[in-house]
Amino acid sequence: MEVFLANIEYLESISVLFDRYRVFYNQVSDLEATKQFLKERFDNNDSIVFVANDNGKIVGFTQLYPSFSSVSMKRVWILNDLYVEESYRRKGVAKLLMSTVEKYAKESGAVRVILATQISNTNAQKLYEARGYIKDEEFYHYALRLQ
Repeated sequence: MEVFLANIEYLESISVLFDRYRVFYNQVSDLEATKQFLKERFDNNDSIVFVANDNGKIVGFTQLYPSFSSVSMKRVWILNDLYVEESYRRKGVAKLLMSTVEKYAKESGAVRVILATQISNTNAQKLYEARGYIKDEEFYHYALRLQ
């Protein structure tokens, strides 16, 4: 198993996984829209995508978006997406992806990696907490839905 930084060359295989990820979060499957969304991220250099590859098969991915902390005046990475193919879960793939993200964030001089997950996604919560991620109890996070 290897994890590496993906590029547009992996659009097709990442799109299939990304569509499954969206379905996991109760969205309607739309492979063409998924491809277009990811293509735009690659074309505009909006995000960083790492993929887990098992003998030529992409079995997981994570997507990071850049941000900054004004207070610390340092980079922050938002780990927005993490998905592992169902048949590869509980085999260390998510841990490997997370480890790669954390190493990348440190090497880029980031002050932290932030993420969010559904309250019902206890498996993800266990993974994050086991890696040292702490539930924020100092700040309330708000969102304004525009659509």
